[in-house]
Amino acid sequence: MSHAWGYAADNGPDKWADNFPVANGPRQSPIDIVPDEASYDAGLKPLNLKYDPSTCLDILNNGHSFQVTFIDDSDSSTLADGPISGIYRLKQFHFHWGASDDRGSEHTVAGTKYPAELHLVHWNTKYTSFAEAASQPDGLAVVGVFLQIGDDNENLQKILDAFEMIKCKGTQTTFANFDPSALLPGCLDYWTYDGSLTTPPLLESVTWIVCKEPISISSEQMSRFRSLLFSGEGEAECCMVDNYRPPQPLKGRSVRASFQ
Repeated sequence: MSHAWGYAADNGPDKWADNFPVANGPRQSPIDIVPDEASYDAGLKPLNLKYDPSTCLDILNNGHSFQVTFIDDSDSSTLADGPISGIYRLKQFHFHWGASDDRGSEHTVAGTKYPAELHLVHWNTKYTSFAEAASQPDGLAVVGVFLQIGDDNENLQKILDAFEMIKCKGTQTTFANFDPSALLPGCLDYWTYDGSLTTPPLLESVTWIVCKEPISISSEQMSRFRSLLFSGEGEAECCMVDNYRPPQPLKGRSVRASFQ
């Protein structure tokens, strides 16, 4: 059964456990990353990200965020190494952001929020599909990248240019030849921990890889994100803002760092 969920007072993160009891589970995400409490693990490998722009398919406003989707029937766009074993295929990427530049990220670092956070979602090819992988403990790997206010990010411009076509919930348009590598920071040092999806159904199937170094976005570009709507065509306009889940209890999990 499909349950209506969102980020408003009546259906937001505080209410999700009513329909998705795993919301109170042992490995929920996001978390507050405390660098001083993360343990350096010399066994963690560098990330091996290989993305093929020709697998980029479309961009969609799903009523919770906007999502760029990729063809995932081959090993053309993949993540390997880092904290995972095997090959994980890129399925989609999306963002979370706030109503203002002082909040918006899902993960926090020592309690500090960033204006936005990018999630690149990959699934483990030892399973037959994304749907199967999403229910397995090692099924998904998500690379998280923080966005901080700074210079214009020209690599975001193609995405921003598509917003006019996907302003309302349920709208999508073709979005070809985009290379998500352009959205990665120059340094790929990361923290990693076992977690979950940060949106319902909140499945506890995610190996999280959160990059230490943020990428830049200007305040003007950030305001463009807020021009998107939670609402569908013909509905009262409701700006897409504060579409993030607050940090969840760590519950004894370890957070490892690939760097000292």
